[in-house]
Amino acid sequence: MTSPQQPDPADPSGITPDTKDWTWVLDRPCPECGFEARTVDPGQVGRAVRATLPVWQEVLARADVAVRPDEHTWSPLEYAAHVRDVFAVFDVRLASMVEGDDPLFANWDQDAAALAGDYEHQDPQLLAREIAIGGDRIAGRFDAVGPDDWERPGRRSNGSVFTVRTLGQYFLHDVVHHLHDVGAPTS
Repeated sequence: MTSPQQPDPADPSGITPDTKDWTWVLDRPCPECGFEARTVDPGQVGRAVRATLPVWQEVLARADVAVRPDEHTWSPLEYAAHVRDVFAVFDVRLASMVEGDDPLFANWDQDAAALAGDYEHQDPQLLAREIAIGGDRIAGRFDAVGPDDWERPGRRSNGSVFTVRTLGQYFLHDVVHHLHDVGAPTS
């Protein structure tokens, strides 16, 4: 979802931060990747995440995994590092929603995380293991959601309100969309 047109001169990576609010994917299909978040059965999020893990492994095994398609777009390696971090962030958010009452999520600046985490220079083999572990962890957490917990609320720092159900749908779009971004099969 980071495919900017003009670089931010303050960002040494050359990537313009993505400032879009992607919550609209809960209401309509994504025109870029075709994913229809609102049709996702939340009880299937864990299975769907696990199905993406072998695809991410294939992406990370590419000889050109660290090559950016252009100077303003993340490489597949950088997208994979982002997805690894998405797994961790959403794992914490989901846990806080199931275990707490209407939590306010800590702000997460994905672009700052990319710079701080040096996504551009990740080790693809280590990252492949981290994606497998993190993906299985968040999938297991979604698998464990009880039938009475799907409508539990949580809020993002910008005011966006989610239920466990919509958080899962939004989260799965992010993972699938980034497979689309790197030219990998998404179904």
